[in-house]
Formats: sequence, C-alpha cells, structure tokens
Amino acid sequence: MFQDFKLVGDRPVMIQVKEYIKRLIIKGTFHRDQKLPSTREMSGVLKVSRNTVIAAYEGLEDDGFTYTIPSKGSYVAAMIGRSVADNEETDASFAWQIDWKTRMSKYAVSAVELDMMKQGIRAPKGTISFTSIAPDEQLFDLGDVRRAFMDRMAIEGQVLLNYGYAKGYKPLIDYLMGYMENKGVDISSKDILITSGFTEGFDIVLSALRPSSRRGAVICENPTHHTAIKNLKLQGFEITGIPMERDGINVELLEAILQKQNSFDLAYLTPSYHNPTGIVMSPAKRSAVMNLMLRYQIPVIEDGFNEELRYSGAHIAPLIATVGRGNGVIYIGSFSKVLFPGLRVGWVLGDRALIDTLESIKRARTIHTSTIDQSILYQYLLNGNFEKYVKRTRMEYKRKYEHTKVCCETHLPEAQLSGDGGLHVFLTFPSGVNTRELLEACTEQGVIYTPGDKFFIQPGEGENTLRLGFSRVTDEQIERGIQIIGQQVRNLYKACGHKNNL
Repeated sequence: MFQDFKLVGDRPVMIQVKEYIKRLIIKGTFHRDQKLPSTREMSGVLKVSRNTVIAAYEGLEDDGFTYTIPSKGSYVAAMIGRSVADNEETDASFAWQIDWKTRMSKYAVSAVELDMMKQGIRAPKGTISFTSIAPDEQLFDLGDVRRAFMDRMAIEGQVLLNYGYAKGYKPLIDYLMGYMENKGVDISSKDILITSGFTEGFDIVLSALRPSSRRGAVICENPTHHTAIKNLKLQGFEITGIPMERDGINVELLEAILQKQNSFDLAYLTPSYHNPTGIVMSPAKRSAVMNLMLRYQIPVIEDGFNEELRYSGAHIAPLIATVGRGNGVIYIGSFSKVLFPGLRVGWVLGDRALIDTLESIKRARTIHTSTIDQSILYQYLLNGNFEKYVKRTRMEYKRKYEHTKVCCETHLPEAQLSGDGGLHVFLTFPSGVNTRELLEACTEQGVIYTPGDKFFIQPGEGENTLRLGFSRVTDEQIERGIQIIGQQVRNLYKACGHKNNL
C-alpha cells in the first residue's frame, strides 16, 4: 500500500496527499469506520511533512470523507453512495449497466457520424500537417493580452467573476456595433448577441428559424464550410448547393434554382475569403445575389469568416452593409481566425426583434458566454491592439500565402489554385486524381492535408480537391510538403496509366 503515491511538481503537496487518500477511500482500500494511519506514520510512508498530512486529514474531514475522535485519531466516514454495495453480498455497482448507444437520439447519432474531428487523421510527431487553418500562436502578442486582462480585472474583477448577461457584455456589444458601423452597416434597427464563437451563433440562429412542420430548406455555396454543413444537417435542413466560380457563386444557376424552387427558408453565404476556396465574391455578384434574395424574400446568414485577412485590393463591404435599413441579413462574426481561438467570442448582428428572441434561446442553453473572455477581448480592442496586431499578422500570412502559391505552381502545376486571402488555399486536380487515395500515399511520406470532398454537399463531389492550410507550417515545411504531394500525384498517375496526362 502507498507505493503508487508520486508527487508532481506543479500542485500543492497537501492537495496531492488529500486526493490520494480520498481515492483510496473511494476505491474501498479503507473501509467505513476504519482508523487511518496516524499523521506521523503517514508522513513517514508518503515521505512528506507531518504538517502536510495534518492539513490533508483536516481537508478530508471538511469534505465529509473522515471524522475525528479526540485523542484517538481520524476514521473513515460512511459514504452514502457506497452503502448498498457495502451491505450486499454482490457488488451493486456492476448490476446497473446501461447500453447507452441504444438510447441515443437521432440527433446524437447524427452528431457522431458528422464529427469530422473525431474521424480525422492521427498523424505521428514530425508529420507536416496542412490540416489546420487556426492562427499561428507564435504571432500572439501575449504581453498586450496580459495587460488587457489585468486592466479589466483592476476595473471590475468582482463583476467579471460573477454571472453575466445572456445578451453579452455591454461594453463589448457597444464596441462591436461601432466596429460593424465602420464597415458600412446601418445599425439603427439592429442589435448584437454575443456567442461562444461562430458555431454557437450559427446553431442558435438555425434553431430559431427551423420550420416546425417540415424539413427546412437552405441554399448555399458548394463547396462550403463543413461545420456549417454539419449543423444544417443536425438541425434538419435539406441543403441545395450552388457551384462556385472564380469570383464567387454561380449567379445564373442560383437564379435558375430559385425560379424552379421558390421555397427556401434560408441562404448561407460566405462572401469574403470563403472556406474552403478562399474566393472573395466580386462586388457585381454581391449586388446580383442580394437582389435575388430580396426578390424571393429569402433571409441570408452571412458568415464573416476571415474578413480581415485581405492581402491585396480594397476592403469589400459585407452583404449586410448593402441592405441599408433592411433586416434580411443576419451577420455572424468572430475574431477566432484573426485573433485568438482560445477566447471563444463571436457575435450575431441582426434585426432587433430577432436578436431579442435569440437572447432567450441563448439564456436557456448556456446562460451566457464567459464574461472574462468578453472583457479581455473588449479591453484588448479598446487599447488599440487589434489594428497593430492585424497589420503585423496580415504581412506574415501574406508572405506565407505567396510562398505557398509559388510552391504549388512549381510542384503541382496540374492543379488549379484558388484563394485570395485568409489562411489556406484550395486546389482542384484533374478528374483522375482522388485526393483521399492521394492522402493515404502522402501520409506514408509524412504529409497530411484536408480532402476537399468533406466541404461538398453531396457524396462523390469534390473528390479531386483538397485544402492546404499554411498558417501554422514553416516555410521549409510548406515547400517540402507540397513537393511530396506533387511527387505522390505523379506516382498515382503512373500507377493508373495516365502518365501522358501530366
């Protein structure tokens, strides 16, 4: 006994001793009313100070695991949760076994089936991974974030540690309203709900607008954000995808579909640095798309994905800015790809009456988004750090983007590349290349990427496409990884007898 006790350096010794003895009691090593070793004995066995053991025993008594008899010592208290098992011949803890998989709802089963992260590649250490489109943590300005935290805690720390409001932290809401107004949005009849990132905001909006008497119908770009596809399916929406062109969604086909089927509940669009293609919808197409949505009275959910990471040209106003005082666009924003994904803060900007309803849904689900996260973000923005940080990161990501583009043109000349900004590029190969088969070959050579078919609406689509995320990969890894992908593409062609096609 006690030979498995090992101290770790980053926790108070008293806490480690208390939790160790508590585990022994829970496992039944010590029984009810059994006397524990004296503090002197325990300190010798565990090789810790006697005062540490005394404090640990006091903590165990405070937690209800022991009781003290004066002048006799500490004894194990009766545990309510174990009384049945202790008093019966057979251990009741093994008698109550439920097969939880048979009790899962359709929603839960679908969530598992659509969980791309759970089904993702587990690459060994040293693998060159192009799968992530998260920011490079080496660029995080920790000093400014630390100052923002200390500044806000000094002002209202006690408030921030208590419950917050479902709608969000008011100083941040006010700041974001101004931020969106600077993008050209008429905010006079609009409001904001703070959420825990884009995904929660999207899910809340879908749950509010999902038809109750039938399956919903949504129209979107094809390919599109796989998290959006997952949530649309989980919320019971039938998805109609419209192919992309070099400057955005195919407007002619969109109009033809709307003329044929004028019964869509929603449109989901990512006009800037679209995921996965990286395409920025042209101003002409933005105008044409919004005119169609107006004509057919289809509400639009606009994904503000990566909107700040433009590498060339002037900023293009979001779709919600084109409608003036109209309320047909719901904008969902987040700084996760621009700033810090660890601060799970996003926002929904929309009609005031809509936001009022979404606030109640948010309150029923999660009460509120972390007030500390919101306040840190607010103070960071208020301190003027955002513009400085974005300018620096935009320069670095632009450099990586251009390096990635050159490497693709050199080593993957057969692939068509799209991507005008953001943290990734999208490659389309000739139809003879299956990028999942290619991935298997590349994985063996220590390179992984995201197959493009996961971004398409229907099975079998996009099997010759892939997404390369470059934000967290070094220049040397980018060149080496793309070189390996190119070699494996040629190997596949040779194996299939298509050598002359390259």
